[in-house]
Amino acid sequence: MVKRRLLLGVIVACIPLIALGQNMNETRLHSAAANDDVSMIKMLVSEGARIDARDENGRTALLVATHGNKVSAARTLIEAGADVNAKDDMQDSPYLYAGARGHLDILKMTLAHGADLKSTNRYGGTALIPAAERGHVETVGALIDAGIDVDHVNKLGWTALLEAIILGDGGQRHVEIVRRLIEAGANVNLADKDGATPLRHARRNGYAQMITLLVQAGAR
Repeated sequence: MVKRRLLLGVIVACIPLIALGQNMNETRLHSAAANDDVSMIKMLVSEGARIDARDENGRTALLVATHGNKVSAARTLIEAGADVNAKDDMQDSPYLYAGARGHLDILKMTLAHGADLKSTNRYGGTALIPAAERGHVETVGALIDAGIDVDHVNKLGWTALLEAIILGDGGQRHVEIVRRLIEAGANVNLADKDGATPLRHARRNGYAQMITLLVQAGAR
């Protein structure tokens, strides 16, 4: 009986040390992701580090890798089962962040591994809206090809088409995005909260090429 109590005491005493070791491994996993250290990621995962453990900002190792556009680390984590839709404290996920920042390689991997096209960021927008705003042409194309809703409206009352016109610079990247959105079936007459249509915004900004594209598509 005494031996059993002693053994139980040793086991109980070891639990905090085991938990500490686990936490250290998960911290190392985040560091390895930030440094694109594939070998370290594989070792830590094989040792039992939780693939979707969160840091102090609620980020998983995959989201850390996505922030730095660390493609090899992201691929390794995704292949090991990392959740491409796990959101941090700011409501960013690897999928949403890759789309917003134009990290095309990582975005394509998330799309191939269960990205939720309907998920939204803290502004209520899908990945397509910030991608359109920031002029990420190929990212917009990849999201359209994946079947994302081109007419989703965010909390500001803007679609991807509206953001490309309102917040874009009118240059060739944004013109191309407007063209792709129109070809994908975007509603060219879907107005913002104030009733201003994409065409009105394009005219207000003096974006001649966008005006032409919109008018040809039946914009009013």
